Amino acid sequence: MAVFSPSVTGSLRDRVALVTGGSRGVGAATVVELARAGADVVVNYRNKARRADEVAAAARELGVRAIAVPADITDEAALAAMVERVRAELGRLDVLVLNASGGMEKALVAADPDYAMRINRDANLRLVELARPLMPRGGVIVHVTSHLAHFYGRIAQPPVYEPVARSKHAGEAALGALAPELAASGLRLVVVSGDLIEDTIVPRLMDRLTPGLIEGRRARAGALPTTADMAAAIVRAALDASLPTGAVLFVGDGELPLTAR
Repeated sequence: MAVFSPSVTGSLRDRVALVTGGSRGVGAATVVELARAGADVVVNYRNKARRADEVAAAARELGVRAIAVPADITDEAALAAMVERVRAELGRLDVLVLNASGGMEKALVAADPDYAMRINRDANLRLVELARPLMPRGGVIVHVTSHLAHFYGRIAQPPVYEPVARSKHAGEAALGALAPELAASGLRLVVVSGDLIEDTIVPRLMDRLTPGLIEGRRARAGALPTTADMAAAIVRAALDASLPTGAVLFVGDGELPLTAR
């Protein structure tokens, strides 16, 4: 078990990174940290154009190229168009951060009961497939997940999050099955798994339906990580070539289950 330590430094200058779900939360923090490390960045978003433009502007202030690209990652045509825009405007892709997720949106799930699996597993697999021709040897794919999803089947789940955890776990397993093929192409797959993130909306939504969840977890773990902690781990995954494909970085306590089974 690799527990994250922010000890790796380096540069991503002349590299290009794409972050799905990059307009807020962990995604937005990751865009800025990648830019601070020197990477040109693509801020993917679904419908938060103003936020995505602000994140891209913050990255440009750090001296890198940054573009905000709208794409619902469950939409095949939108995915293909996004990858084509990366090719046309930036020419390559060195770091692919699979951060976007979903499954708690009532309207989307009501309209499509398979939505969680489509966004958390199928869309990521398809994006990897489309992006690989742009990724040179030495490229990195970072799968961003939660402890609840990573340890799915071994710990109890808050009911509202169960479909998300199940589908993200399935997505991680499917990506893991590709790891040997990716490694043969010179690409690394690294998983970054976070405990409840202190300053994001999902834990707060979960806590409304499972009162005391956040405080109970904080009491057991001692402290909860922040979006900045997650972003630092994701950048480490991109920078640290000593991390083998399939490595998992845990942000926050990676040992204690969130809830007892």
